Amino acid sequence: MTDLFAHLDDRRAIIDRRALAGRLDALAAETGDTGQRRRAMVALLRQALDAGRAEIGRRLLLHPSAGRVTAHATAFLTDQIVRLSHDFTIHHLYPASNPSAGERLTLVAVGGYGRGDMAPFSDVDIGFLTPFKQTSWTEQVIEAQLYTLWDLGLKVGHSSRSLDEMIRAAKEDLTVRTALLEARFVWGDRALYDQASARFDAEVVAGNARAFVADKLAERDERHKRMGDSRYVVEPNVKEGKGGLRDLHTLFWIGKFIHRVRTVPELVDAGLLTSRELRQFARAENFLLAVRCHLHMLAGRAEDRLTFDVQREIAARMQFAERPGKSAVERFMQLYFLHAKSVGDLTGTFLAHLDDQLAARGRRFLPTIRRRPGKLNGFVLDRGRLALPSDDFFQQDPVRLIEIFALADRHGLEIHPQAMRQARHDAKLIETQGVRRVARANALFLDVLTSPRDPETVLRWMNEAGVFGRFVPDFGRVVAQMQFDMYHHYTVDEHTIRAIGLLSDIEQDRLKDDHPLSTAIMQHVQSRRVIYVAVLLHDIAKGRGGDHSILGAELALRVCPRLGLTEAETETVSWLVRHHLLMAATAFKRDLADFKTILDFAQVVQSPERLRLLLVLTVVDIRAVGPGVWNSWKRQLLAELFDAAEEVLRLGHKQRGRAARIAGKKEEAQRLLALDDKAFARLARRLPESYWIAEPVEVIAANLIHIQKAGGAPLHIAAVPDDDRGATLVMVLAADHPGLFYRIAGGIHLAGGNIIDARIHTTRDGLALDNFLVQDPLGRPFAEAEQIVRLTRAIEDALAGRQKLLPKLEARALPRTRAEAFRVAPNVFIDNKASNRFTVIEVNAQDRPALLNQLAYALFQSKVTVHSAHVATYGERAVDTFYVTDLIGDKIDSAARVRSLEKRLLEAAASRSENAVAA
Repeated sequence: MTDLFAHLDDRRAIIDRRALAGRLDALAAETGDTGQRRRAMVALLRQALDAGRAEIGRRLLLHPSAGRVTAHATAFLTDQIVRLSHDFTIHHLYPASNPSAGERLTLVAVGGYGRGDMAPFSDVDIGFLTPFKQTSWTEQVIEAQLYTLWDLGLKVGHSSRSLDEMIRAAKEDLTVRTALLEARFVWGDRALYDQASARFDAEVVAGNARAFVADKLAERDERHKRMGDSRYVVEPNVKEGKGGLRDLHTLFWIGKFIHRVRTVPELVDAGLLTSRELRQFARAENFLLAVRCHLHMLAGRAEDRLTFDVQREIAARMQFAERPGKSAVERFMQLYFLHAKSVGDLTGTFLAHLDDQLAARGRRFLPTIRRRPGKLNGFVLDRGRLALPSDDFFQQDPVRLIEIFALADRHGLEIHPQAMRQARHDAKLIETQGVRRVARANALFLDVLTSPRDPETVLRWMNEAGVFGRFVPDFGRVVAQMQFDMYHHYTVDEHTIRAIGLLSDIEQDRLKDDHPLSTAIMQHVQSRRVIYVAVLLHDIAKGRGGDHSILGAELALRVCPRLGLTEAETETVSWLVRHHLLMAATAFKRDLADFKTILDFAQVVQSPERLRLLLVLTVVDIRAVGPGVWNSWKRQLLAELFDAAEEVLRLGHKQRGRAARIAGKKEEAQRLLALDDKAFARLARRLPESYWIAEPVEVIAANLIHIQKAGGAPLHIAAVPDDDRGATLVMVLAADHPGLFYRIAGGIHLAGGNIIDARIHTTRDGLALDNFLVQDPLGRPFAEAEQIVRLTRAIEDALAGRQKLLPKLEARALPRTRAEAFRVAPNVFIDNKASNRFTVIEVNAQDRPALLNQLAYALFQSKVTVHSAHVATYGERAVDTFYVTDLIGDKIDSAARVRSLEKRLLEAAASRSENAVAA
């Protein structure tokens, strides 16, 4: 028995190897048939394996945070299974009566199995080692043992090598070298294992420390990029993600390769960890191992992704409870991210120790940017990094806790990890010494926040050191706080810091192609400080159990004066935080062709400067949510709203007259189509005035071509990719009849399309002209010819009633089944004040296939005419808005009618089938 498992209680309750060995010997005595013996062995070992896993699972539920103990127990169980199967194989299946010197075999655990850190369904990484080239007997034994392990349902990562082959492979392959670094004797010829270990040290490790370190750090960086390069993604990979177990393993591997330590605590004696850092390492590793073991238990297989659908269950298994403003799952995930942050802190200080050991005097082993700034106000440079002259430097003047980051930003310097560690240790001085009340400290912080260089990086360092949350305690409350939904990709603090980085990129013209309007605006804002502070504070009140916009606006009134903002700047920041969701909600959920929408929005905004600031804040807020959330369609809608609102704010209500606007659009459309006056007039007279107001010129031109091509056909469908909007414009010209809208929507859904906007028009000669903006499931236009053919055919079939839509729509599963981890209570808002002409209906519901079709069918059943529809999705939540009238074109203002409509829409939003179209 190795020391690794000495701490396990009642090991025989997990597996009793001696008792099982006796039973296996008895089974072998019952028959001489090798096949029968092997089958009997596998059956008995499978029972033992299942019973052992059940016992480990029971212990984990009793002690849900015992990650290391659970991992070691699993490795112990695996050891005994491997030993029993090996003994049975060499004694009862392929006995060697007089083994030669070459017929020796050692079983070596490598990788995570060698380390003893095995989750319940981890791979069994095992090496079969022979002194020379394999003999027929060793081949038989290895093959038989592998089949046994596979028959037991174990996933085995294996290698079969001679001593020379092992050394050669370790020299050539970093993965093999790393796996063998964790090698542990399991069973077989112990002398052979000792010989292999000695040769590995002498021939692979000796003299190669620098190359190994460089290779492992490069491998780590590549892995981080693959996993999203942030430790604050809300669905992290516990093993491979940034801040996960693999990062801790990398530190141990480096220390083990350099100093040949056997355990993590020995890294303290080697000078690569302090005693405090060792405790930090142990806590993080134990927690992450516990989470990984729970993940495996829940999935019943190897699973390392902490997805939404299991987060709630693991929080319950680990006995997290709800607190005011925070659910149990959010508390669990916050602790996860704090441990991931701790892993990042450890990595920095570990590498600093490593640098000191490996670098030549006055130089760096790890690459850095070499700078020699002048005035450092008492701070010093250590191999090109900003460092402290003494451990009590922050205590002498706690404002230096802010100043070190301001200097790092001003001079483009890295901060020495030892200085970061001291900052973490001394961060409490910010509270105890009243640093927040010091004007110089606030000015330095504001310099970092509004830096024209790289505020994102320096603020992230400040956050990693715990200084950010101490200096702005309201920000400290959202550090590592996740948002339990499928829309947000990062924790609140990471989202905020990324948004500040995006704002800096926009201001510095680094995103001009993506955001030309915002880039132009940033050159003309009256106060840079206002927009940077607003971005900092926009989500700062999340997790407090109320409307974070209102609470955040109140916080801004308190925080801004402290940071040195004027009364006018403070008022503007507070307003921006209060209304930071207004522009997106208006652009994505309302009909921008309805002038009342623009007037209502402008009435809240009130000034062109606020409008400019709000647009920039909205853009960076949406982009910082995560990859794939921003698209050209959102950019187009926000730009349309900005332009319309700016015109109102500049000119008041005296816009260009309705007739002038229509005439201007007609003139531009005629120019685009290159038609003579007579031909254009013939087309234009078919369309009512409301159409010319509602549609942009590009869509009008596409519609007129569509009408031309249709001729006198009763149905004509066309689809044109629109790169500016990031969607495909689907145009349907058909005889108008009730239910047209929901049938078209059903056909588009069947073709795999997502409708993001829809406008419904009726021509003067009684035809319906419906425009849909459609994207594929990945948020891109339908551009391929086959896609467009499939789309138009599906609409034709739906309108012709050639197939039952309901069964086909219901068969289309949500693209991400983890959406089922969320429950969005359906809600319906019916507003008769938002538009002068229409009743505006907003439906919030859980996103699912054909939701729009079901809602449209409910409106059809309610005898309501849909004039436009606007679709927005926020992860698992869908928000569908309809502009409607009754069948004679009036608003729906009868209280009884409103209640009936609300009831039917709620049923449609909540149901997957009852209210969907049946044919």
